[in-house]
Amino acid sequence: MTAGERLVTASPHLASGHTTPRIMWTVVASLVPVIGAAVWFFGPSAVFVIGAATAGALATERVFGRAGSLMDGSGLITGLLLGLTLPAGLPIWMAFVGGAFGIGFGKLIFGGLGQNVFNPALLGRAFLQAAFPVAMTTWPAEQVSWWTLRGDTFALPLMAGKAADVVTGATPLGLMKFEQQGTTLSHLMLGNTGGSLGETAGILITLCGLYLALRNYLNWRIPASIFLAVLVFAGLLHQLDPGRFPAPLFMLFSGGLMLGAWYMATDMVTSPVTNGGTWVFGAGVGFLVVVIRVWGGLAEGVMYAILLMNALVPFINRATQPRVLGTRERSGA
Repeated sequence: MTAGERLVTASPHLASGHTTPRIMWTVVASLVPVIGAAVWFFGPSAVFVIGAATAGALATERVFGRAGSLMDGSGLITGLLLGLTLPAGLPIWMAFVGGAFGIGFGKLIFGGLGQNVFNPALLGRAFLQAAFPVAMTTWPAEQVSWWTLRGDTFALPLMAGKAADVVTGATPLGLMKFEQQGTTLSHLMLGNTGGSLGETAGILITLCGLYLALRNYLNWRIPASIFLAVLVFAGLLHQLDPGRFPAPLFMLFSGGLMLGAWYMATDMVTSPVTNGGTWVFGAGVGFLVVVIRVWGGLAEGVMYAILLMNALVPFINRATQPRVLGTRERSGA
């Protein structure tokens, strides 16, 4: 190139510092307080379960993924989020298998990062729910000593076991659905209740999610539409029959709704790319959560609601595409 000549390249011409690895590692950092709350409430079992799920995800990414894929942080996020959806008493070998399945069948089989249809962490949990339903619905009750393990943490693979000193409990959703027993709202918001590791400190999860929204690392419309749909639908049901249907704030802060709304449904790969589509997607998730919780056979419905809406994302994107600038809308199409 001689003096006076300029190199012309294809657009875009402005480079952003918000790279994929930077976004992913920021999400990982935002999960640190949530993991800390889980460890605070559930003891060392939380460390083992989250660590095993993460190890399974990273090992599969390392063996079958592309070279250097571990550095983008996406596999780590999958493992951490999966671990937060599991009960504290789950054997660590099951958590490891769940992490491996989530990465292998939820991400790599579709072609890697950016190609997957379903949220890998939720797909890993769905596999564990189908393969080990008893272990996945056994919730350890609150124990006096923080150091006490919450279940069959070190049980051998494929060997049935039952810790003699473990006392099982019920989640707030289970108590409400099967025993019509409510839970204090403050306990739900602060997290000192039974359930999965990520069913802790709803207020803390919200603050971490808001931080990501302020950094523009998630589309705020998705959690907003989920919460709005849950509040409206659950509120209408509660007005019809307060004795049968729980209050909307209970629906909002119980179970894994906060973690799912802020961290799972907002996955950039498996959520709509149009702003109109995000409202449709979030409203669908919120509606399905209430339907499954109230009329389904399981007490919780966040996982299935998000996975079902993931499958509809291509159709939502197509239906909500904005008009291209300079063109007219087709009539009669």
